[in-house]
Amino acid sequence: MTSGWKLTAFAPKTTVQNALLAHDELDEWDYDLVVSGREIAEDRPQDWVLEGWYPNKPGKAQVNALADLFAHKAPKITCEKLPDEDWLTLSQQGVEPIRAGPFYIHTPDFPADPDAINFAIPASQAFGTGQHETTAGCLEMLAAMKRTGMIARNIADIGTGTGLLGFAAMHLWPSARTTASDIDAVCAGVVEDNAAMNDVRLGPRPGEMAMVIAGGMEDPLLQVRSPYDLLIANILAGPLIELAPDFASSVKPGGSVLLAGLLSEQEQSVRRAYRQAGFRPTARLIRGDWSILWLRRRASRGVKTDECRA
Repeated sequence: MTSGWKLTAFAPKTTVQNALLAHDELDEWDYDLVVSGREIAEDRPQDWVLEGWYPNKPGKAQVNALADLFAHKAPKITCEKLPDEDWLTLSQQGVEPIRAGPFYIHTPDFPADPDAINFAIPASQAFGTGQHETTAGCLEMLAAMKRTGMIARNIADIGTGTGLLGFAAMHLWPSARTTASDIDAVCAGVVEDNAAMNDVRLGPRPGEMAMVIAGGMEDPLLQVRSPYDLLIANILAGPLIELAPDFASSVKPGGSVLLAGLLSEQEQSVRRAYRQAGFRPTARLIRGDWSILWLRRRASRGVKTDECRA
């Protein structure tokens, strides 16, 4: 057991969620500073707290790093020394398991649910633990895709974070070849650890996941493995709009994209970009302030697709 320190900032739900998304987009971060967000109490769902856990006494750099995650004026940040306990375990307390469709996402200190598809994801890791509404919504949409009879033999998970969405897609389509990518090099080790924890095979073959570090579709492996039946991108509205032409050239006619990370007020701009790129809407979910979109690339005349419907 070791002592640690905690930085705390109280703010409305959407403010904390946006701060967590900002953290996910950073190329450089002191990963000894573990960031998590949660609601203060079940009967106060709009009141949240952003917490930063640090093994040593935080200095000005750590306080400023946490403050800079807020788009506007940061709330007051307090600092406290923790008792002589495992501070990393403490950072995961209060992160309750979630259910999203058939999936049950929990931190390793919670038991699995024998009646669900389980994934254990440490809450202290990269974005994509299932707690955020965009990730949970993507899990629900993946399950809905499977229920329609959609077949995915070649999958890409762009901005994978913890690897969770890629893992879920692999479970639903176990024979698929899956490629995951993230712009943050830290995610390579995160995905490797989580794959081992969840018995997910890494590698180049069908039924395995290959991991690359890249922005967008820039990696040669992502390019050579295209076109994809299913491309997942839980990132942010701006990058989604910018990547629409690249995604269109990387998804086969009749193939699907699953887009998330966009606020509901940004949905029309994202849909417009993908309509211009040749996609049409299939389904959408609203989770809190966030939209989750399933779009399909228009099939060229005379081109058969691999998708079938039950």
